[in-house]
Amino acid sequence: MARKLRLEFAEACYHVINRGNYRRDVFAPKGAAEAFTRCLGEAAERYGWRVHAFVVMRNHFHLAVETPDPNLSQGMKWLQGTWAMRFNRYWSEIGRPFQGRYKALHVEPGAAFAQVCHYIHLNPVRAKVLPVDRLVEFAQSSLTWFIRKDRPQWLVAGSLLAECGGLADSPAGWRKYREYLGFLAEEDLKLREERFGRMSRGWMLGSQDFKRALQQDLAGQGAELEKLQLLGMGQVLEIREEQWEEKLQRAAKSLQVDLQQLPRNKSARDKVRLAALMKTGTTVSNDWLAKRLLMGQPASVSQFVRRFKLAGLDGGPEFAAALSRVKT
Repeated sequence: MARKLRLEFAEACYHVINRGNYRRDVFAPKGAAEAFTRCLGEAAERYGWRVHAFVVMRNHFHLAVETPDPNLSQGMKWLQGTWAMRFNRYWSEIGRPFQGRYKALHVEPGAAFAQVCHYIHLNPVRAKVLPVDRLVEFAQSSLTWFIRKDRPQWLVAGSLLAECGGLADSPAGWRKYREYLGFLAEEDLKLREERFGRMSRGWMLGSQDFKRALQQDLAGQGAELEKLQLLGMGQVLEIREEQWEEKLQRAAKSLQVDLQQLPRNKSARDKVRLAALMKTGTTVSNDWLAKRLLMGQPASVSQFVRRFKLAGLDGGPEFAAALSRVKT
């Protein structure tokens, strides 16, 4: 399979993740996590990175990284390669410690990036390593490092604190931030999943405008969705599904359909109208529509849409107006 394109540009922000090979506890041996954190600091200084948050767990790590220069791939190659070499030499291991290429989600600066930092800082709580009121005891986390007097220059706190209501970079400010993390940790499970559910999935986090700008940058690099030699199939599908969802939202708004209150009937009129619009104005798959609109099997979508069109219900002004919005 073709390797995914790394979209890199100056001042880009990323949520970077990787795991131990076969989900091994690569950071469990004494000193392994500390050694990785040291390598992270060396990489940040070498490549000019600004690290906004990090955590090193037993079998994986998370980084919230801003790259003033477009060098994420270069820096990650050095970071992972250097730590792996040291790991193998010290513990007399062979082979690769990590499961493969790291995953890097593009994140919109500001509120979305701050949410990633909160997610990273709460990792030990979600893993049930420590309760939230003892998070500062987790040594290999930026939350602990932020309150140190000898905080390294590559670890930056300004944007994180600014997005939490302009908290001061002081002991009092960090106490308030920890209180805020406690609030997030105690939220209802469903709300917490909604807030953090996509922090490690997909390929980007941010607004629709941010997403469109990234897609334009991909196209500008010669990485149009059809050029699968540059983009892996999984990333192509992710981008397409995001585009389909955006167009579906436009269609629903034009037809005054509430996507949160769709009828249960698989062939309900509102569902079929939306499916017909999407099939007419986009390259959407039946499989995606069947799942998104709860219309049963993919083959059923085709049947419902065909009947809708045979009945001539796709020729009215309302349908035409909605179609024009979908094609925009």
